Amino acid sequence: MSNITKNLADKIVVAAEDKKANNVQVLDVEGISMVTDSFVICSANSNTQVKAIADNIEKELAKEGIKMLHKEGYRDGRWVLMDYGTCITHIFVEEEREFYNLERLWGADRSVAEEE
Repeated sequence: MSNITKNLADKIVVAAEDKKANNVQVLDVEGISMVTDSFVICSANSNTQVKAIADNIEKELAKEGIKMLHKEGYRDGRWVLMDYGTCITHIFVEEEREFYNLERLWGADRSVAEEE
């Protein structure tokens, strides 16, 4: 993962953790995914918290001039996807995260935390 992508992922993690996101993970999917280099995946306890995390990420990155390319799922607030190009963020309510299990699908063995 490039330093630019890692820096972006780190900013997303900080913004998510500011709103008490649970179990935040960064997965390096460079060379596996054709659409991005990394995923930030986190959980929330409620739909309201999912939206608060998404809002904070968007606000904090916008302060630095980083624009989101696309956002999905905000209205329902069960799984919000935020596309920042080289880094895609997935914010789930816990039940959705367990059901979709992106870490298994994309290989949690490629998490950035394990590489450091």
